[in-house]
Amino acid sequence: MAKLYFKYGAMGSSKTAQALTTKFNYEERGMKVWLIKPSVDNRDGESIVKSRIGLFAPCDAIKKSTDLFTAFSTEHSDADVIIADECQFFTEQQIDQLRHIVDAYDCPVLCFGLRTDFLCHLFSGSKRLFEIADSISEIKTICACGSKATVNARLDKNMHIVTSGDQVMIGGNETYVAMCHRCWQEAIKRQNNK
Repeated sequence: MAKLYFKYGAMGSSKTAQALTTKFNYEERGMKVWLIKPSVDNRDGESIVKSRIGLFAPCDAIKKSTDLFTAFSTEHSDADVIIADECQFFTEQQIDQLRHIVDAYDCPVLCFGLRTDFLCHLFSGSKRLFEIADSISEIKTICACGSKATVNARLDKNMHIVTSGDQVMIGGNETYVAMCHRCWQEAIKRQNNK
């Protein structure tokens, strides 16, 4: 029986690399993969999933208005699996549509993404996945201090931690750094004391 999977981690935890490795494993066994990501993530081009270590693959860029159940039913129902990168940016309705695909088509859906934003608030797509996914697992990475990183600290051009702003700001290593909560809080205190 197929499941809805949520595999989450902080920035730099190799979520995208694992998504692409999973895609390769399915395809190596002759299975068809529908690789998707939200169109808002256009860092490497709207229709490319690319990891920091250089792995990449073409994908379908999904707009907020796209009904994933309809798209799957009419164009991709021959897929053996759906792999979704940056799933935190999907709407709650799109996560529900992925859930419906699992149930109606017995097709596994593997979602890879962030749990929280730069202020430790859940993204709406991640929140919905925590509510309805069959399997939830953390992909771990570490802070510079060696502790487990849980915070996606946003940096400004001077490498200072940002503590206000829009929830979504697309960026990579130049914009975000994974930190443990203690180091994040201490860095903010140091900045405020200057």
